[in-house]
Amino acid sequence: MVSTCICISYSPSFFNPFAYTYSSLNFTIFGSLKRKTKIVTSFQIPAYFTAIFVITRLMSIIKISSKPFDVHHKDIKALDIADKLSVDPSAVEAASRDFGHIAKAIPLAVLQPSTPKEIAALIKLSYYNSVPFGIAAKGHGHSLRGQAMANNGVVIDMKSMNKCRNGTGIRVSTDGLYADVGGEQLWIEVLNKTLEHGLAPVSWTDYLYLTVGGTLSNAGISGQTFRYGPQISNVLEMDVITGKADFMTCSPKMNSELFYAVLGGLGQFGIITRARIPLQPASLRVKWVRVLYSDFSSFTRDQVLLISRNGRKDQNTLDYLEGSLLMDQGSPNNWRSSFFPHSDHPKIISLITKHRIMYCLEVVKHYDDQTKNTVDKVMKQILQGLSYMPGFMFQKDVRYGEFLNRVRAGELKLESQGLWEVPHPWLNLFIPKSQISDFNNGVFRGIVLERNITTGPVLVYPMNRHKWDDRMSAVTPGEEIFYAVGFLHSSGFNDWEAFEDQNMEIMKFCNRAGIVVKQYLPHYSTKDEWVHHFGSKWKIFQLRKHQFDPRMLLSPGQRIFNNN
Repeated sequence: MVSTCICISYSPSFFNPFAYTYSSLNFTIFGSLKRKTKIVTSFQIPAYFTAIFVITRLMSIIKISSKPFDVHHKDIKALDIADKLSVDPSAVEAASRDFGHIAKAIPLAVLQPSTPKEIAALIKLSYYNSVPFGIAAKGHGHSLRGQAMANNGVVIDMKSMNKCRNGTGIRVSTDGLYADVGGEQLWIEVLNKTLEHGLAPVSWTDYLYLTVGGTLSNAGISGQTFRYGPQISNVLEMDVITGKADFMTCSPKMNSELFYAVLGGLGQFGIITRARIPLQPASLRVKWVRVLYSDFSSFTRDQVLLISRNGRKDQNTLDYLEGSLLMDQGSPNNWRSSFFPHSDHPKIISLITKHRIMYCLEVVKHYDDQTKNTVDKVMKQILQGLSYMPGFMFQKDVRYGEFLNRVRAGELKLESQGLWEVPHPWLNLFIPKSQISDFNNGVFRGIVLERNITTGPVLVYPMNRHKWDDRMSAVTPGEEIFYAVGFLHSSGFNDWEAFEDQNMEIMKFCNRAGIVVKQYLPHYSTKDEWVHHFGSKWKIFQLRKHQFDPRMLLSPGQRIFNNN
């Protein structure tokens, strides 16, 4: 009598995204006979068996009782994604974590596509299964709470697309009006490529090592937003693969319902494979100024005044405006970037010691060869009459690209110290202008000072709602002017819960105080919280989900329509 078991092994090179031939997946059959005799046989099989293997695992996890796939299944052979599905432990592990280092969800496989067609093939396989599996697109992995994860599903490694495009992922139009950009491209790559043509987009994020598809699925905000709107307000056209595996080109005039759904849609309606981004002539350099305030009312009043001049073609307005808190908590170097001259540190420390919190207004004006002789005069006029503390203005003059990529130096420094790949229990909020003073009193000067644990940057800056398009899925407060507030915490792996407790206390305070807060990069655990978040947009958000992803395949990590 013989009992038989089959062991499956694969070589590390098997899931090479560039391979199109059969690879060395091995089946070893062990037959044990009476007494201790062993028969061992090994053989190689075609790569598309791997797809069957992965899909079988998916079906077993979700307890599908449907007929198993066979080697001649038309979807497997015709769609040819076998050699792009990886169950390599390192790939699966990378897909199970993100920048937040708080959530973890383990997928059964990772798709490493080279074309949008392969992404559509994966979605099609799930869509037509009797019980579908979740699918999440992951770019640079900068999500915070597992939003780009797919527990027991498949994560699409969008970076693989960039590897296979051979430098064609960013194409600048011959007239210089726009760039067609792959959804997997990083914004730093967009910047570098467009600068080669003397051009650039107008709306950015503070950190440029994010994918185009990722930021457009949220909003994409920074100090340019008050003038140019978020990145989602600066898109002409997109190619999107829906949750029904439909490949659709959309714009305000073509498939507009999908266009507005996807922008700010948290990945719920489709995967962006191309975006057409408008360009304008790039500046050469920037005048970069920071001024300090001890009084919050003066700080916010000046911010609001400055963003009131926001015309896209107005040459006498700012190009960038943000703000932040300076606090003497935690590390003594938490605010002392290279921007502030070392010789001025003692007098800044003295102010912080006296007031506990100082408010820093940060503004930028671009210039080029035509305006270099007038930029100082224009900047002086813009800042004239502001109520910052005399003697606390600090200035720099840097290259345009250096300013836009300003966060990179800090990232590399933290990375070298082992402080980048750590938990990031961030909290990002939108606060109505009418309630920002209450927020300052209750949160900045209340919760934050009392808990005394905030060591990372705390951003606070206003933007204009009319620069956003309300037809898009992104949610903002109802007032014309609202503030972005960001608590950008970093912590150890053993103490991130303390920051999470602070975040929860902040949200509870807002609720008690009646502050109509909206989360940016939202994270909720119940449907009721999501319904409250979207407010009047929930009904159309839900209808769009049923229209473009009726089987609820996409971005399960957001936990909007499921609890995966």
